[in-house]
Amino acid sequence: MSERKRVLCVEDNAVNMILVERIVEAEGHELIRAEDGPTALDILESDTPDIILLDINLPGIDGLELARRFKANPRLAPVPLIATTAQVLVGDRERCLEAGCDDYLPKPLDIRKLRQLMRQYLDNAQ
Repeated sequence: MSERKRVLCVEDNAVNMILVERIVEAEGHELIRAEDGPTALDILESDTPDIILLDINLPGIDGLELARRFKANPRLAPVPLIATTAQVLVGDRERCLEAGCDDYLPKPLDIRKLRQLMRQYLDNAQ
């Protein structure tokens, strides 16, 4: 069994948060919740998770702005950042990656794909 990792999920939709929580806990990891950008920034001032799942459509500070801020911070820059978004128009994936996201997961979330991405990034981070 791999060591327990810490997953920050920045997500304003309660249903999506519950879904992510189930997957994270099923994988044996710990979920840190932030329902908006300012909360995520507060958490990240003192905490470095192993991976960040970032909703792009957030109230206040949007996910792309958050991604830029995370990647501009030398301590947080190495943390894998996965964009989760219902915006699946042409160019959305590119915008997420340009903002600094390492990967992109469209919504509705595909549970298998989320598990696979988490394993891919968390197993590489040892």
